Amino acid sequence: MSVGMWRQGYIAVDWGTTNRRAWRVEGGRVAEEFADDLGFTSVPPGGFPDEVAAIRERLGDLPLLMAGMVGARGGWVPAPYLPCPLDLETLSRSLVEVPGERAWIVPGASFVDGQRGDVIRGEETQFFGAVHAGLCDADALICHPGTHNKWALMEGGRLTRFRTVMTGEMFSILKAQSLIKAWLDREAHPGEAFAEGVARGLEGRALTADLFTVRARVLLGSLAEDEVSSFVSGLLIGADLRTGTKGMPGGEVVVMGRGALTRLYATALTQLGRDNREVDGEAAFLAGTNAIVERL
Repeated sequence: MSVGMWRQGYIAVDWGTTNRRAWRVEGGRVAEEFADDLGFTSVPPGGFPDEVAAIRERLGDLPLLMAGMVGARGGWVPAPYLPCPLDLETLSRSLVEVPGERAWIVPGASFVDGQRGDVIRGEETQFFGAVHAGLCDADALICHPGTHNKWALMEGGRLTRFRTVMTGEMFSILKAQSLIKAWLDREAHPGEAFAEGVARGLEGRALTADLFTVRARVLLGSLAEDEVSSFVSGLLIGADLRTGTKGMPGGEVVVMGRGALTRLYATALTQLGRDNREVDGEAAFLAGTNAIVERL
């Protein structure tokens, strides 16, 4: 690719499973942006070229640097999963070009531990960006809440291993299809119900059993309807923390992502007794795309 094409700016796109964000970046700074709910699952087969054209109509005729599900199977153009341990230099050298489109896709990452395999797309850009910009240390345990929460270990600036927990997707399924869905339309927030849910989730009991008791408790009057969403969120997040921190180093946890979710995870981590701090996922992502562009 021509290095000169990036000098006038570029468009960074974080294309997730359920949401999409795009930024026009000039001189390393955001000049314009937008976000919508047109995630990977909402793009019809063969629809990526039209959607990318629409992005350029809004943000300008600039080269695109995209990360996330746009490079997944069924996405625009498949991008590989690079094995851990993975560093920023290798990631930057491995971009996948979309022929004739002035668009490049950041590869994902993979981790294999015996019979357990794991993959990520999009979060790797945030992890490397956070380290590059000094938002977290080169040695850090990162918790990245979202549809599929990630627990990632950075060692010496390299992504060495990670684990995915489907907490966000599970909550969405419960909200859409479960027998307690009518009580999950309220926003979860820290408080007594959330803390009780976290405590139960950390105990490691069967989630399927604890989830059924939610309906019973509402019917019997020991859990208020307006507390269900907070309790269930705490229950799922507590189980998430129990799984994600197992086998990982102690010390501070960097909670990276959007404020509403990072606040819940930070509260739960404090309850667990783990030091933590929140990092804005958008800032980390843009730091990551800028770091990649600097290496082109």
